[in-house]
Amino acid sequence: MEESVNSMNESAIAEISFATYLRSAFQLEEVDIKTYSPLTLAYIGDSIYDVIIRTLLVEKGNAPVQKLHKRASSLVKASAQVAMFHAIKDELTEQEMGYYKRGRNAKSFTSAKNATITDYRTATGIEALVGYLYLTDQMPRIIGLMKLGLSLMEEVK
Repeated sequence: MEESVNSMNESAIAEISFATYLRSAFQLEEVDIKTYSPLTLAYIGDSIYDVIIRTLLVEKGNAPVQKLHKRASSLVKASAQVAMFHAIKDELTEQEMGYYKRGRNAKSFTSAKNATITDYRTATGIEALVGYLYLTDQMPRIIGLMKLGLSLMEEVK
């Protein structure tokens, strides 16, 4: 993106993704997504997943922070991400499933306090998938998958 953020008009800014806007604003060079480790993708994907969940909760109305935190925690914990994966797995493209599997199979030196190793790895796979989609400017795809997953998870409850 040659045009600097400072010289862009509002409509042009509205047309670009958040990730692209950040790269432009901070003059970051684009990096080939294939060079990122699956755990790096999971690192950013965890944050994006969390922001989406928190945004949904906040947009439902004002609530005490403790209640927001409790509800957010229940939706971002490993077992919830496992449920999300099972709800959306049939909708994933071959490439998306590849990024999920890379994340799932990555050998992490940490583990979740309240999750099995299988659940932790599945959650890492979901986070890597979200990280890949985010860094490749595919926010509508993330939102679509999460919307589907959350709606199917609600049906199970």
